[in-house]
Amino acid sequence: MYNWQRIKVVLAVAFILSIMMKFTWASWWITIFVRLALIGMIQLTAFGLVERWPKRLPRWLARWVLQVAAVAIVVPFAAALAYSLTTIADPVPWYTVQTKLDGCGQMIGAGLLFSPWIAMSALYRHINGQAQRQALAFELERSELARDALDSRLRLLQAQVEPHFLFNTLANVKELVDSGSSQASSVLASLIAYLRAAVPNLNNAASTLGQELQLVRAYLELMHMRMPDRLQFSFNVDEAALRVTCPPMSLLTLVENAVRHGIDPSEEGGRIDVTVQMQKDHCLAQVRDTGVGLNGDQGSKGLGTGLANLRERLHLVFADQAQLRLTAIEPHGFLAEIHLPVQFENSTTNLS
Repeated sequence: MYNWQRIKVVLAVAFILSIMMKFTWASWWITIFVRLALIGMIQLTAFGLVERWPKRLPRWLARWVLQVAAVAIVVPFAAALAYSLTTIADPVPWYTVQTKLDGCGQMIGAGLLFSPWIAMSALYRHINGQAQRQALAFELERSELARDALDSRLRLLQAQVEPHFLFNTLANVKELVDSGSSQASSVLASLIAYLRAAVPNLNNAASTLGQELQLVRAYLELMHMRMPDRLQFSFNVDEAALRVTCPPMSLLTLVENAVRHGIDPSEEGGRIDVTVQMQKDHCLAQVRDTGVGLNGDQGSKGLGTGLANLRERLHLVFADQAQLRLTAIEPHGFLAEIHLPVQFENSTTNLS
């Protein structure tokens, strides 16, 4: 009913009207101001009461009409009460004095003239404020729903990626174990290292380049045991980039593509170089291989699915701030680059 904003409006209007009236009235200015303020406060009380009661109105009656009408109806009663309270010490009742009757009439006229417009202005601000708050609430709800949909889409894409890597790796290890290789124990140890790096991130929506590099190293060690004479690899990593956030399995997608579509189809094998560097406004992660590239028999098959998935995950997480670039290297080989915005995680992860 009462709030400081409404009270300030009542006092401001009473002050302005009292200044205008004091030049033609015999009463003291403070008396005029008090009377007008009392009238305004009574009108404010009526305005607030009708705002809350009755709780239900007929459909044909708008509450704002009732509020404006209440403000106008109480004006004569409020003026009479204000004069009675401010002349309580006078020996003669105020309503028997013509000048006071005229003054009360002028205040009633001023109240009937100005107060409905002031009430309608207050109602307009209130309705406009409610509309803005409702619009903000709708926008907030829409953004939350969009974020939930984004999280669901990202987790769906991630769920498609994780079994792909795990089952391919297990199939490669099975070949060595079935062949009775003496390296079976080392292979299993590397597989454990790979799973130890991969499993904690299965349900995470975000990872770091440090965690990704641990996973990539474990994966490449596994692949090196499967084809020791045909695969070499190296890392060149900027320590400052280890805490940069990225989608899980992002680097591994590039490395596995390099192995499956570059090194594995090549009779001579090849080399994979992983480079991660901090640059001015972004972080650059590169996976370069010397395999068959896009000209080989297997180089053009199946290359698009994993990278298209990665491109979509990058867009879902970073929008236009992240980019995936693919470049063929002459005479053979392939370069995949991820440009990431520099967003850090709190904890560091060391590459070992």
